[in-house]
Amino acid sequence: MKGNAERKERALQCFAEHLHCSQSILAAFSEECGITEEQAFMLGSCFGSGMRRGNVCGACAGALMVLGLMYGETRAGDQEGRRRTNMLNDLMMNRFSEVNGSCLCNDLLGCDVRTPEGVQYARDHHLFTEFCPKMVASAVEILEEILSEMKE
Repeated sequence: MKGNAERKERALQCFAEHLHCSQSILAAFSEECGITEEQAFMLGSCFGSGMRRGNVCGACAGALMVLGLMYGETRAGDQEGRRRTNMLNDLMMNRFSEVNGSCLCNDLLGCDVRTPEGVQYARDHHLFTEFCPKMVASAVEILEEILSEMKE
């Protein structure tokens, strides 16, 4: 099992290699989730840039995928699993928003990544290379806190 610093380092490395923020988070926790890194890349591949719509930040979405794989419902009618994952979803989304000001990609970046102009703005202002890694690191830190609390 990887340590906290190793997971954050791996997530940031994946992101620096031009993987989506969602892929980077999920890959860093793939061992704990019982999936391969390749499966993590595949699963997280459609969630970057807020699902390419500026919705929930991909780093936050990747953290939610980790929580679902580790604590999610296991069958229809699993009310305990549903209750637990609802609580974990709210906890992750709320903490991410509290720490970063929002959990929405467009709000965080200050531009609309659905448009070519918004993407160009983000590139011109180095948001994908300077700002987004901070969101990846933040998501790992918050996720680590939540996982630690779940073990207690």
